[in-house]
Amino acid sequence: MTDPWVALEPGADPAERVRVLRRAHETFAAAGTVPQPVRSVVAESWRRSARAGVGTEGTANVELTDGDLGAYRAEHPLARVMPLIRELMGTFAADGEHLLAVCDAQGRLLWVEGHPATRRKAGGMNFVPGARWAESAVGTNAPGTAVALDRPVQVFAAEHFIRRVQPWTCAAAPVHDPRTGRVLGAVDITGGDGLAHPHSLGFVQAVARAAESHLALLAPEQTPVDGPELTALGRDEAQLCVDGRKVKLSRRHSEILVLLARHPEGLTGDELLCALYEDESVPPVTLRAELARLRRLLGPGLLASRPYRLTVPVESDVTIVERRLEGGAVTGAASAYTGPLLPGSQAPAVVRLRERLADGLRTALIARRDPDLLADWAHAPWGEDDLDVWRALAAIRPTAPVRSRLAALESELAAPAAWPHRAGH
Repeated sequence: MTDPWVALEPGADPAERVRVLRRAHETFAAAGTVPQPVRSVVAESWRRSARAGVGTEGTANVELTDGDLGAYRAEHPLARVMPLIRELMGTFAADGEHLLAVCDAQGRLLWVEGHPATRRKAGGMNFVPGARWAESAVGTNAPGTAVALDRPVQVFAAEHFIRRVQPWTCAAAPVHDPRTGRVLGAVDITGGDGLAHPHSLGFVQAVARAAESHLALLAPEQTPVDGPELTALGRDEAQLCVDGRKVKLSRRHSEILVLLARHPEGLTGDELLCALYEDESVPPVTLRAELARLRRLLGPGLLASRPYRLTVPVESDVTIVERRLEGGAVTGAASAYTGPLLPGSQAPAVVRLRERLADGLRTALIARRDPDLLADWAHAPWGEDDLDVWRALAAIRPTAPVRSRLAALESELAAPAAWPHRAGH
C-alpha cells in the first residue's frame, strides 16, 4: 500500500479485498490478533476499540434528539460553515447516492444529508443526527477515527469494527478552529464501495480545509483597535500601518521595528547594536542617527528612548503566525505565513527569528502530514529545496512529479560540490 491512509488503491479488486478483510476481522474477533494484510491504522484502531469494550455486534446510541439536537447544533461553530459544506459536497453526495455527514469533536453526528434511499438504509445502523459515532463507542469508522487521530482517514468495508457497518465505505477529515487549532469535528462522506478511492479522501480533506478557511474569514484576527500593524513576512522592506497611514520602511528601519515590536519592554542602545550589526565596530552614533530618522518618519510619540521602545503595542504578521502555531492552528499559521521574515536581512537577531519561525512552521507541517499543506510549502519559493518537506510529501502523496523532484534533491545533496542548505530561509 503506497499511502497507508487510503483503503483501496486504483486497480485493486474490491471483492477480493473485502474477503481478505472479513477473514482478518474474524481472526481478530476470535483471537485478538491482527493478520498482516490489515493496514496499520486500522489494526491500531481495532485494538483501541477492543480496549474500549466495543463489541462487534454493537450499534450506535442516539444521544441527542429533537429540540436538544436542534439547540446544540445551532450553537455549534460548524453550523456557520454548513452552507459551504453543502455547496461543496451536496451534489456529489446526491448524485452518487452517498451521504455527507458532519460530527462534533466527540463523534456525535450533527448533520446527515444526501440521497433519501441511502439515508433510510443508513438509519438501520443509527447513522443519524444525534447518534454518537466516536471510535470509543462504535469502534473503527471514518468520522470517529478521524477525530480520535486528528487526521483524515478512509475506512473500507470490513475495516469497520462493527459488523453491521461493514457494507459501507467512508472517508472523513477533521475540521479545526483556525485560531486555536482545537478539533471542532469532522466532515465525512459515506456510501458504497465506489468511495474506496484516493479521490474521496482528498475530497473530504479539501472540504475540511475550505471550512477552516471560511471560519477564519468569519472571525478575523483580533488586533488592537486603530493600533499599528507591521507586515514583514516575505518582503525585504516592511510596511507599517499607523493612524490610517501606510509607511514603507527602509531595510534597517524594518529590522528595528521588528525587534522593538517583539520587545515591548524596550532595548538599550548596546542591545540594539548587537542585534542589528554583525560588525561589532559599528559606532553607537550610527544607530542613533537611524533611530532619529525613524522617529521623524513615524511621527511624534510612537518611539521612546532610554531604553528604545514603542509606546503602543504593535501587532505583526510574525506574531500572528507564532500565536497560531502555539495554539496548534497549523492551517491558520500556514495561511498567514507569506514568506520568510525580511529575507534579505543579515541582522543577527532577525536571522535567528527568521530561522526559528520557518523551522517551527515546517516542523508542524511535517508532523500534521496534510499533503495539501506540505505541497503548498514545497512549491513555494522558500520550500522548493526543502528536502525534509519533499520527503514527507512523497511519503503520503507519491505522485510521479513529487518522486522526481525528491530524487533530484537527493542527487544534489549527494553531489560532492553541493552546498549545505537550510530550508525555508
